[in-house]
Amino acid sequence: MRPADWRAGVSLLQCRVDGIGLLGPGLPGWEASLACLAGRASWARGEISAPPPGLLPPTERRRTGLPVRLALAVAAEATAAEPDRAGLETVFASGNGDGAIVGGILEALHDPAGIAISPTAFHNSVHNAPSGYWHIAVGSTAPSVSLGGHDGSFAAGLLVAATAVATRRRPVLFCAYDVPMAPPLDRVRPTGCAFAAALLLRPMGAAGNLLALRYVAAPAEATPAADALDLLAAENPAARALPLLRALAIRREAALQLPLDESAHLALELAPC
Repeated sequence: MRPADWRAGVSLLQCRVDGIGLLGPGLPGWEASLACLAGRASWARGEISAPPPGLLPPTERRRTGLPVRLALAVAAEATAAEPDRAGLETVFASGNGDGAIVGGILEALHDPAGIAISPTAFHNSVHNAPSGYWHIAVGSTAPSVSLGGHDGSFAAGLLVAATAVATRRRPVLFCAYDVPMAPPLDRVRPTGCAFAAALLLRPMGAAGNLLALRYVAAPAEATPAADALDLLAAENPAARALPLLRALAIRREAALQLPLDESAHLALELAPC
């Protein structure tokens, strides 16, 4: 539902959505998932295949885990038609980071025997590891932001990316990704699946779908899940991109609310090109 004061808001951000990347259960890529997202085909949960990123040199490629592979796969898909990947600013968002590696490091620190921590594991434990791998892959020294916002990580990352586009008038690659936590952390931070999505955002005047967004200091309206994809969106912080992705697939005007936390949300308005 559109916020009542949408047109009166002075903090409206506008940008264009150009490229899109997607990888999730039963969603093997943006183009391959269009029929399902648009409601023209049924969705069935399936395994996720995230191969080692071919853009990376072999040495770095061998060091990548699932979060990095997911993030780089959707980033590559979203920028497939971009001639200057190295010139793109980036925003990477994740609620969990690489929980398996962080959990392993915590287990090693807790073990009385003093288990050695792998330098590669320590390297991949930092929250900006996927961003670093991407910038190595494309040879980029452009600015990059890596952030976490718990369940609101996708909305927070989208807000940061759109702000960068609007203020600096430059394209920005936004990527959100999350994978399940390893035991015992999964008991306190359940994440039902692996998921990643990426958007190539451009300034107004460029080609692409028009996306307007505004921060609203009020909770998002609660809406019950209407189908299996709505349930999937609740399983993973990055999967909260699904309402926007489904609207983009349908290619119709849409007004959406994406929760940032319990007290604030992003109000989105989408107009297809």
